[in-house]
Amino acid sequence: MISPQLHAIVPMLSVTLAALACMTWEAFRDKSEPDQMPVGALGIVGLIGAGISAAFLWNGNAASFGVVSGDNFGLFVTLVLVVVGILTIMFSSQVITRDGIPAGEYYTLILFAIAGMIMMATANDLLVIFIALEVLSLAVYVLTGIRREDPRAIEAAFKYFLLGAFSSAFFLYGIAFTFGLTGSTHLDRVGSYLAAQSLSDNPLILVALGLLLVGFAFKISAVPFHMWTPDAYEGAPAIVTGFMSTGVKAAAFAAFARVFLSSFEPFSADWAPIVWVIAAATMILGTVVGVAQSNLKRMLAYSSIAHGGYLLVGLVAANEVGKAAILFYLAAYAITNLAAFGVIALLGARDRGNDELRDYAGLWQSHPALAGLMTVCLLSLGGIPPTAGFIGKWYIFSAAVSAGYYGLAVIGVLTSVISVFFYLRVVVMMYMQERGTEAPRIHVSAVSMTALSLSIAAIFYLGILPAQVLNLAAQSIATIF
Repeated sequence: MISPQLHAIVPMLSVTLAALACMTWEAFRDKSEPDQMPVGALGIVGLIGAGISAAFLWNGNAASFGVVSGDNFGLFVTLVLVVVGILTIMFSSQVITRDGIPAGEYYTLILFAIAGMIMMATANDLLVIFIALEVLSLAVYVLTGIRREDPRAIEAAFKYFLLGAFSSAFFLYGIAFTFGLTGSTHLDRVGSYLAAQSLSDNPLILVALGLLLVGFAFKISAVPFHMWTPDAYEGAPAIVTGFMSTGVKAAAFAAFARVFLSSFEPFSADWAPIVWVIAAATMILGTVVGVAQSNLKRMLAYSSIAHGGYLLVGLVAANEVGKAAILFYLAAYAITNLAAFGVIALLGARDRGNDELRDYAGLWQSHPALAGLMTVCLLSLGGIPPTAGFIGKWYIFSAAVSAGYYGLAVIGVLTSVISVFFYLRVVVMMYMQERGTEAPRIHVSAVSMTALSLSIAAIFYLGILPAQVLNLAAQSIATIF
């Protein structure tokens, strides 16, 4: 029997043990072995174990050591992260062999990053959130620069590391101010203290709130803390870019929502207008600058920034619809964006990324299946029905309207319409432009094609039959209030 004290951390332990198994495999494997999937399979087994344990913990409200909570909110995000991890590993099985990336090292870092993300989503103590943030960040820094022979990857990792350390300092100062004010870093105690002080005008509470906001805003690539995103996304391997644009954002938003919609909710009148401005600026900049990009990875980087703005709209609205929409949107965006980056990764080569817009000219003639799958992903990111992206945006904007934030809803709709231009530009290039040179033949493995097919099925399922997932999202986020 497992001690009840350990129940809430079983999903995290499962992923961590899988990471340790990958490290051991790397130490003893035959270096001449060309097939790298066996170590990836160890990771998938660990992630499936995490998903099963999360399902068994559902409605259990387990707690471990007083700082990790197995509530439905954290478990929902855990399941999203499990899906992100499995899809990442399935896409990676072909890519890392082609690019000469050390398999054991790569999968170990992926799994340790996911363990940190799960910890961040389930932590109910600010110091544990910080530790989880550093665990996942250190793994992602190394993953960004894992192609050591590529100068762009090294530059991207260095920029990400420097700005990440800078934002971590802000977050740590925010924790220090919060502890100084409340005498605790536990979110329940912090929330109780702040509720009692809700009518006070103590400026130090606003200082603590502002510092924590900076730390979270960096991780979700919100304006004006987005500067690292385009360079890091462009320099990292495409599949790593997909992983960090989905997993890191999901974990960061989970912690963001837990802290601001629960502990700091009594001061929502102070932080909501600030987040309103950040959300509007994030949507506008991500869309407008994204239109000017000719590199697909940079375009999707700015797209990721804009989608962070849409998620912030749900956070500002903070009504029943908005709270559920945050979790639904995270799931829909994670699957869609990871699949899009999966296609980019599969079309790349070891010596050339093939991620410029012109590289997709005539893709329909050379790789019709990949062109069709990429089209579905782009339409979902643009919010075209009947895809998951449409339903996600519909509920986000509905939440803003019902909460009275009409201006924010209008900005969201307008930027969403403009963003369709740069998504459709890729579609036009794939179907209506002739390729100047002969396209290289690319063999897509059965594992990668299965991952893409599952992603597309999920996109249509969430777009056509979203009710069950939306209800789960609503029930999940209700557990932290």
